[in-house]
Amino acid sequence: MAEKRKLFEEVSEGTQKPAAPAGGMIDAGKRGARGAVRLWLMLLFLLVVVMIAVGGLTRLTDSGLSITEWKPITGALPPLNAAEWDAEFEKYRQIPEYQLQNKGMSLSEFKTIYWWEWGHRQLGRVIGLVWALGFFGFLLAKAIPPGWTGRLLGLGALGGLQGAIGWWMVSSGLGGEMLDVASYRLATHLGLAFVILGLIAWYVNHLTYEERALMQARRSAEPKLFSMATGLMHFAFLQILLGALVAGIDAGRSYNDWPLMGGEVFPSNAFDFEPLWRNFFENAGLVQFMHRVTGYLLFAFGVVVWLRARRSANRDTRFRFNAVFAVLFVQVVLGIVTVVYAAPWHIAIVHQLGAVALLALILRARFAARYPAPQSIRGTS
Repeated sequence: MAEKRKLFEEVSEGTQKPAAPAGGMIDAGKRGARGAVRLWLMLLFLLVVVMIAVGGLTRLTDSGLSITEWKPITGALPPLNAAEWDAEFEKYRQIPEYQLQNKGMSLSEFKTIYWWEWGHRQLGRVIGLVWALGFFGFLLAKAIPPGWTGRLLGLGALGGLQGAIGWWMVSSGLGGEMLDVASYRLATHLGLAFVILGLIAWYVNHLTYEERALMQARRSAEPKLFSMATGLMHFAFLQILLGALVAGIDAGRSYNDWPLMGGEVFPSNAFDFEPLWRNFFENAGLVQFMHRVTGYLLFAFGVVVWLRARRSANRDTRFRFNAVFAVLFVQVVLGIVTVVYAAPWHIAIVHQLGAVALLALILRARFAARYPAPQSIRGTS
């Protein structure tokens, strides 16, 4: 007669243990070197910020037209002897900037502006090299996180386009009677630099967290606040483009009273140029007026966004929008100081870097509105 089984019989040694629960699709596959890619992007971010600063100083020192040729490879080498310096200087003497503005410039003075432009272009080459080494290195090591190859390749493509637009900008000042580059081309060049910077900042925010954490955080997203932050981002970008137009025609060195402009609310010569559209790009009074008014409107909208963010239940989100408002206020003050003191280079460059900080902080706050940081119940108070 078979022996009865015990109610709580021990499992025999030969019985197979149940398999551990499998992870979801988010956890499946390779994660990639998210931390390493993020550090690489942070390095690129810093290099682009330096590039924007050097580009601004190149513009403020009127150095941008000192190199009259575009040689992406061989141009990496500067003149190495007296004969080569004389040849470069002779090319510069053929353009309108020298003939109409800098006639009689010495070779030593030319070298000063040459080194600014050469440094600007060289930094662009360094950024391209850092991107290429990082991207292809991660690609060969199969360390790029899933879904990120196209995004990172896109950054390199935009960087290459930026180099071409840079030459398109410079070429506008090499003929005719132009003493500077075309302002709308300068705005395009600077605008693309900020697009690249913004994409890098957004990617760095994303790579800070695992995909499963982002999906979890998005359940607590604040769509209205995210939408308002998106509007603020676009508004700030528009103001950056208008600032580039101001820099392109040195409009910041005209109308140096505030809040009026030459004693007027609206400059009386705002539409003196023909055809009419030229005034929006070349008339110092109208261009500076647009930049001023857009600054006021941007600040007003920033206040609205900040007041809405104060109602957020997430402490981290509120802090990030507080930082945006603080930098926005400082940026408005810097803009007024820049105008009143006729845009000296040291104030103007701080104002430009303030725009970098503002855009980066807006993106950081916008990210928090979509992916709020986890917090305890106490953190909601």
